[in-house]
Amino acid sequence: MSHGYAWLPNRMRAETGGTVRTRLLGRQTVALRGPEAVGFFYDEQHVVRTSALPDPVLDTLFGQGAVHTLDGDAHRARKAMFNALLRAPDAPAVLAGHVGWRWREAVAGWGRERVVLFDESARVLALAVCDWVGVPLTGPAAAELAHDCTAMVDGFATPGPRHLRARRARARQEEALARTVLGVRERPEPELKSSALETLAWHRGQDGNPLDPRTAAVELLNIIRPTVAIAWFATFAAHAMHRWPHQRDLLRSESEKGYAEAFAHEVRRFYPFAPFVGGLAARDLNWRGEDITQGTLVLLDLYGQNHDPALWDHPYRFDPHRFTTGAETLDHLIAQGGGDPAGGHRCPGEDITVTALAVLATELAGLDFAVPDQDLTIPLSRMPTLPRSGFEMSLS
Repeated sequence: MSHGYAWLPNRMRAETGGTVRTRLLGRQTVALRGPEAVGFFYDEQHVVRTSALPDPVLDTLFGQGAVHTLDGDAHRARKAMFNALLRAPDAPAVLAGHVGWRWREAVAGWGRERVVLFDESARVLALAVCDWVGVPLTGPAAAELAHDCTAMVDGFATPGPRHLRARRARARQEEALARTVLGVRERPEPELKSSALETLAWHRGQDGNPLDPRTAAVELLNIIRPTVAIAWFATFAAHAMHRWPHQRDLLRSESEKGYAEAFAHEVRRFYPFAPFVGGLAARDLNWRGEDITQGTLVLLDLYGQNHDPALWDHPYRFDPHRFTTGAETLDHLIAQGGGDPAGGHRCPGEDITVTALAVLATELAGLDFAVPDQDLTIPLSRMPTLPRSGFEMSLS
C-alpha cells in the first residue's frame, strides 16, 4: 500500500531468479514477469480465477458473477459473447465515431472556461459508450454514470472512503441497469439483436436460461466501465503532450501515418494503470525450478513488465516510435493483461481502447489549449494514479 506501483518492480530487481515470494491478502504469493510468464499465467491448467478475486474487488471493480470470475466452459461461453460484441471487425471504428462526435460536442460547449480533462473525458466516454451499447442516456445521467464508473475504478484497491464510494457507485449502477435489462425483456425477444444491451439482456447461460437481471447488468457495466476508464489514458495523453510538446506536432503530421495508434500504445505502456493481475495456482506447479503449491496466489507484474529493460530499449523514455515497427509481440505489452483475447482472460476490448484513445489523442493534439499552473505530479504510491489536478486546461 505504501510503495504502490513500485512494489513488485522493486522486489523483482532484488531477486535473481525472476520470481518473488511474499504474502498478500493473507495468502502465500508468488509473482512472475516476462512473455513466458504471461503464457504460463494465462494457461487455465496453471492458474484459475474462480475464488481468486476477493469480494472487495468484485463489489467495486468487476461485480459478483462477472466473466472475470469464471473458468473453463463457463468462461469460454460468456467470453465468446463479449468477443462477438467487442472484437467484431467494425466495433472499434463504430465506437470511435461516437467518441469523436461526443468529444467535439463537449469542446463546443467549453468556451474559455477552465475544465478538468479527466472529468470531461469520462463524461464524453460515458455518452459515447452508451450510444454504442444502446442504453439511452441524457447529459445529467451521463455525468452521474461517469462519476460512478470512475469511482468504481478509483476505489477498488484501497480501504476507506474511496472504497465505500466505489461500492455505492456499483450498487447504484447495477440497480439502474438491471431495470434497463428488465425493460428490454418486456418486449418479445428479437431474432437479430441490434445492440449490446439486447445481446446481454437475452444472453443465455449454460442452463439455457437468460442471465438474472443483476448479472446481465454486471456484464453490461463490464463494457461501460472499462470504456469510461479510458479517461485515465486520455489524461495521461494530454500530460505527455504537455511534457513533450513535439508529440502534438507528430500527431498532427500527415506524414506520420499510424502515429496516433502508436502513441496510444506508448501511453498505455509508459503511464501507470493496472499494477498487476492475479489468480490461484490450479494445482502443484513448477516455474523455472520454483515449486508453486496449489492454491498459491500467482501475480503477473504488469507495470514492471511494461518497464522491463530486458524487453524495452530505454523503458522510461516516452517514445511512440517503438510501436511503429510492429516488432513487439502480443505478450510484451500487457497494459490490459496478456494472453489470447479470443479464448483466454485478456481484455477483449483492448482494440477498442487503443482506437478510442487514438481518436482522443488526435482531437487533443488539434486543439489550441493552455495549461495553467497546477500540480501535475503523478504519485506512484496511489493506485490507480492520475495527475493530482486531473489536468486542468482551457482553450486558447
